[in-house]
Amino acid sequence: MIGRIPRGGIVALFAASVVAGFTLRASAETPVEFSSEARFQLDLHVPDAVIKAQLPPGWTTNVAAQGPAKDANLRAVFIDRVTINGPDGKPVGRGSTRLVYLVAPVKDAAGANAQLVIGGLTEDPADAPGPFGVYLLATTHTMQRSTSSGTGPMLDSQDWVFSAATGEHLEMHIKYERGVANKGNPSDTKFYSAKSPSFYQISRQEQVLDILRNVTTTPPDRVREFSFKASGGTYAKLFDGSEKVLSWDNILWINRSVLLP
Repeated sequence: MIGRIPRGGIVALFAASVVAGFTLRASAETPVEFSSEARFQLDLHVPDAVIKAQLPPGWTTNVAAQGPAKDANLRAVFIDRVTINGPDGKPVGRGSTRLVYLVAPVKDAAGANAQLVIGGLTEDPADAPGPFGVYLLATTHTMQRSTSSGTGPMLDSQDWVFSAATGEHLEMHIKYERGVANKGNPSDTKFYSAKSPSFYQISRQEQVLDILRNVTTTPPDRVREFSFKASGGTYAKLFDGSEKVLSWDNILWINRSVLLP
């Protein structure tokens, strides 16, 4: 006869199984680094054929049919990595860096959602070609961010310029009214390398997002000034003059844990 397990024993057994499951999950992932960042993200539509030519066999684009990301097949993300720390808490490399990367929303061969890193420009020589093998060293790089406040609305401005010796160039200027931003729930996203698609990192992150302008959801437009330039080298086909900006997203802060599977 099977003995009856007391209610307290069931609770303890359940708790132990949850802890065990968490331990197995944690042990299956290797922490690489932790970072606190400020970002500005442009959702773009560029020639579909150029994006599809960079996908691994069996992969497909994952373009949203509705919502704030509608029609976006590429994102240009300008990143101020304010702090970068290793699993031991100590700074990694210089402890801080600036870069811009190009990432496409995709589905892998199994149909799972992912992000495919197809390019990037970085100011840090130690970060080129970087973990995804696609970053170029920016021989010209500047970043300025400023905030002003007074009797009117608070105004922020950002200026980013990155250029590689081989001609790739990404540049953005924007001035906008800061709004009230929303904090999202923590989430895990897999970022794959377009050069070596068997490699990926897990980004465990939470962020505060302020959408300043969006052509689909049409929130109050708080962009005062804006320009975006992208051209040259391996980026020439992506940015052939037909590209369209669809969403202007200010990410005030993002905290990330980067892990390997």
